[in-house]
Amino acid sequence: MGFLPFRRKKSDLSENSGTSKNTTNQGGPPGVSSVNGNTSVFRVKVPENVRPGEEFQVYAGNRIVRVRCPPNTNPGQSLQITVPTDPDPNVQNQLPPDSPGVRSLPGTDPQAYMVAIPDGVQPGSKFTVQIQGQQLQVTCPENARPGMSVRIVPPPPPAGTDTTRPPAADAPMGRGYTPPPKKEEKFQLFEVEVPKGVQPGSPFALLAGGVRVLVTCPPNARPGQRIRFKLPLELIQKPKDSSEQAELKLKYDKDGWMRTVRATDLKFQWVRMDDNGDIDRNRRFQMEKSAYVRKIDFYQGSNQRLRDGILSLVPATEVLLGSKIKDTRGKEIVTYSDLAEAQVKSFDDKATWFHNTCAKLSVSPLEGGHITIRVRREHLLVDSINAIMSLAGGTQWSFTFIGEEGLDAGGVAREWFELVCTGIFDPDRGLWMSSTTNQMSMTINPASSTIYGGEDLAYFRFMGRVIGRALFDRQIVKGHMVKHIYKHILGWPIQFKDLESLDVDYYRHLRQIAESGDEIFSILCLDFTASTEIMGVKQEIELVKGGRSIDVDSDNFPEYAEACMKYKLLDCMKPQLNALLLGFYDVIPETLLTIFDFQELELLMCGLPNIDLEDWKRNTEYSGTLQSMGQDHQVCQWFWEVVESLDQEMRARLLQFATGTSGVPARGFGVLQGNNGSIRKFTIEGVKLDECMYPRAITCFNRIDLPMYRTKEDLEEKLKLAVTMSSTGFDLE
Repeated sequence: MGFLPFRRKKSDLSENSGTSKNTTNQGGPPGVSSVNGNTSVFRVKVPENVRPGEEFQVYAGNRIVRVRCPPNTNPGQSLQITVPTDPDPNVQNQLPPDSPGVRSLPGTDPQAYMVAIPDGVQPGSKFTVQIQGQQLQVTCPENARPGMSVRIVPPPPPAGTDTTRPPAADAPMGRGYTPPPKKEEKFQLFEVEVPKGVQPGSPFALLAGGVRVLVTCPPNARPGQRIRFKLPLELIQKPKDSSEQAELKLKYDKDGWMRTVRATDLKFQWVRMDDNGDIDRNRRFQMEKSAYVRKIDFYQGSNQRLRDGILSLVPATEVLLGSKIKDTRGKEIVTYSDLAEAQVKSFDDKATWFHNTCAKLSVSPLEGGHITIRVRREHLLVDSINAIMSLAGGTQWSFTFIGEEGLDAGGVAREWFELVCTGIFDPDRGLWMSSTTNQMSMTINPASSTIYGGEDLAYFRFMGRVIGRALFDRQIVKGHMVKHIYKHILGWPIQFKDLESLDVDYYRHLRQIAESGDEIFSILCLDFTASTEIMGVKQEIELVKGGRSIDVDSDNFPEYAEACMKYKLLDCMKPQLNALLLGFYDVIPETLLTIFDFQELELLMCGLPNIDLEDWKRNTEYSGTLQSMGQDHQVCQWFWEVVESLDQEMRARLLQFATGTSGVPARGFGVLQGNNGSIRKFTIEGVKLDECMYPRAITCFNRIDLPMYRTKEDLEEKLKLAVTMSSTGFDLE
């Protein structure tokens, strides 16, 4: 493929827009190439029903090749083939062209095509067409003639094949493909009484075998009747071990949002339990209770190598996610029981399990899965984008800086990830900007499309792939993002209170309106619009269709607050976030992330911070009931003793709890910034025990409100609980 027309900063360009003198003839142009040099060797298996002399096609690395079955070779036997490396590394091999007379029908699901009947084909006879890399046999209808077109729907890719990653060379395509045999599942039968208030066809939650599942009431059943359902044994296998944090979450579980699994198909689904332990079926927006999850509807775009998707924010209960993962050959490598067991591990053990699973998803170097990416330092981002966006998700990457040839044993890759992340997150580039409430965290710049004229989306998809690959390869992402972006990556619920960490003044303004009387609406004269400023130009955005003509009053204020929340947390940056998520899921299966919460995801991406505890204590201020005695107060001494006893992970979580991010300023805690960009040091404010039972954080002020506990043990228990539960949306008040 040719270079994409990206807008560049001056620092991206050399003086003559070419390579510098010391990079000329130093191993070829920028791009990707096989690590084996001029040829690559693959092992392929002859598909069923293929006879000697017949051809079949396979993926070899990132391209499709045709292989002729040798004499005296039977189906099931393995062959070794040698494939020449493409002489032009800037040209990415694509799928073979479709046959003449084939055109796709837009908007069809599954994708349909119109195929022209070739000359000489009689009604009832078959003819061969090539569509999206598959050779298909089409039967000419009885009432059709040559020159006419027939509508066909090609069969889906072979079972277990991820359409975003090419199958390996020994996973044949086209004729004769036999999917791998399915594992025989064993089930256990349960019987339960339909709870009161449950209507036929409605789901209800229950514990079965120690696992919370969703069961749908049959059409002919009524409350009080007993019904039977079965669950796979793998679903109810008890996890072997659990971390202290997991035990805390289970010990203090109460009503609220939780991720459960549907008994019918083992898909994850978010539900909210009310005070009685029943599913909360309220549909109208409530500031304290409602939650929304981003949803991506995937479809095949114009580029056959990439999936596209439509992003939206929907009620949390409407999003489903599979609980199984297959590798590129269709082999099931992760089941629900694996995820359930991993979810209760410590963070370090979770990370180890995650990386071991990622290794199973990689394409073996012997199968063309190892790619060398060649880039010029002075054109780092442009060269990297063109190379990375031409690759399949499962390939392994190594790097070479042109003019600095040498073996990449990990150091070059580490430098590449650091330079790329630093360059992309640079606010001067216009793609990201510092959060207004926390200068250590970056958020997407809604004006990036104006700055780049629409070309910014390629950067965001590229960045999604880079972040995903960094997780895959245990690399560090040099840049912390705001909390709600981590939640969007995980598919975690977004709630109204997430606005506070993004724009505290906007959040408080809406809260004040909600708590005021009806007369406030006649004073404010609000309608369903929001004001924004892009490149110094103020714009008015309709929050709903026809919003300019809809006045806000006490009756529709919940819908207004809901629309404001959706705009701030997703809609204002929807195209950019959509591209970022698509790029991320090009590399990492979404299901694999279900074992982490959003705090753990930040730690996994950015690494555990190196926290200088003495610097933290030295740059802490005290207020409230602690103002007079400060660190000499007994409760303060207990607090720091508890912090000293925490491991590195829990200290990082405490920092996330208090400031909103695990990032530590390069110059230490003395330059910690608040929501207005000014220095606002970490603060412990003493509060009376009867005012609140648990420590609470005000992240925009880098402050913890600490109750005056009577014992160190009580302080330790409540602090750990507050820090741990902050990642779940658990309400401690």
